Formats: sequence, structure tokens, C-alpha cells
Amino acid sequence: MMTDPSSAAGPVEPGPGPASVPDPASTPANGHQADTFNMEQQMKIGEPEDNGLLESSMRLKPHEAQSYRKKALWVSWVSIVVTMILAIAAFTVSIMRHSASAFGFAFDAILDVLSSIIVIWRYSNAAAVHSAHREYIACAILGVVFILSAITILVKAIHDLATKLQPEVDDFLYSVSVISGVVCALLSVCKFMLGKVLTSRVLITDGFNSLVGAVMGFSILISAEVFKHEPSVWYLDGTIGVLIGLIILAYGVKLLKDMVPRVRQTRHYERFE
Repeated sequence: MMTDPSSAAGPVEPGPGPASVPDPASTPANGHQADTFNMEQQMKIGEPEDNGLLESSMRLKPHEAQSYRKKALWVSWVSIVVTMILAIAAFTVSIMRHSASAFGFAFDAILDVLSSIIVIWRYSNAAAVHSAHREYIACAILGVVFILSAITILVKAIHDLATKLQPEVDDFLYSVSVISGVVCALLSVCKFMLGKVLTSRVLITDGFNSLVGAVMGFSILISAEVFKHEPSVWYLDGTIGVLIGLIILAYGVKLLKDMVPRVRQTRHYERFE
């Protein structure tokens, strides 16, 4: 007697129903959403604002950051020595030759010395090379110094214009203006380059100040040459002093406006100090 093979195998268990089969359309989508969420979280963690670090912390290796930090300190010390000598020379010119632009340059040179000192404080701590809080404090201090210096330059320049003070032109004035312009231009280039690598606003601000010094150095030469050939344009020297004072004042106000809120936002990250 033949036996049905299906009955000999025993009862057949029902297979999985439709509910237990994973939906192929929904699985990749859910996995993609999870990956996207994880990537977004990692990006947020890496942002400088979240951990009190500057962008340079993600771009430079530790030994590279320390190398550029030392270069910034070296450039700052050179800037202090050079600009102090230029400031003394410019003050001498402004007194002897009644030059408002020379006085403005002398004060800008003093400002350059102060800003370089602030940069040295900023990078004196090797552990704080990427500290955003330290960076913003230094910029805020620079803003105050800029405003005070600008007010002094403006008062002197306006006084010279009001009293119709005319500059005296000679070889000493030319020498000081040319040397000041060239030296400050070279310093500004070095500071801008280091500021870009270290993503440092304070270094870039210091470079801007040196650039202003270079412009003022050459402006002494220009105003003196114009006055030599056209004495009726005696007011050019004082006008340049007013213009430079306004530029420094505007930059100082902008620094304070930008940096004071950031100092407050990053005050919880003082561990990098």
C-alpha cells in the first residue's frame, strides 16, 4: 500500500506571516537617517563654539600649533623693539616739524607696542594656544586701547587744523616716513600670515594696526611733499591725522561690539587659561 509522502513528513508548520517580513523600503531610510543624525552630532561636537576652541585646533597638529605660537611671540617682540624706536623718532619729528600726521604715526606706533604686548600675553600660555576665551579677552582689551588712542590722535589733529599749524619739511622727516612705512608694512604682512594660520583675530588686529602705521608713515611723506610744492594745502597733514584717528576709532568700537558678547559666551571655558 502506497503512502502519501506529504502525510509521512508530518504536519507542515505555517511560515512567517507578512507582518514578520522586514520592509525593504523602510530599512535603508531608517539607517540613512541614523547615519545623518550621527554625522550632525559629530559636526556639532567639533565646532569651536562648543568646546571653547578656535578653528585652528581642528587644522593644526599640536607641534605645528606650538611652532606657530613661538613665531607669533618672536614677531611680537621684534615689533615692540622696532616700533618703540619708530615712535620716539616720530614724536621727535612731530615736535620739531609741527607734523600732525607724524604725531598720529607716533601714537599709532605706541598702540602697536601695546597691541604686541597683548599678543604676547595671549600666546604666553602654551596650553591656551587654541583658547577662544583668551582670544576674545585680548581683542576686547585691544578695542579699548584703540578707542583711547584714536581720541588722542583726533584731538591733536583737530587742534592743529584749528590753529592752522603748518609742517616743516626736511630730510629728517623724509627718512623717518620712509623707514616707518617700509618696516610697518613688513610687520603687518608677518602678523596677517600668522593670524590666518592660527585663526587669531588678535594677531590680525595687530597686523591691521601695523598696516595703519605703514599708511601713516607714507602719508607723512606725501603730505610733506604736497606742502613743499603747494603751501596752500597745509591742511592735508592734519586731515590725514583726522582720517586715521577715525579709522582706528571705528575699528576699536567694532572690536568691542564683536568681542564683549563672545567673552561672556566662552567664560565657562577658562580651564584653557
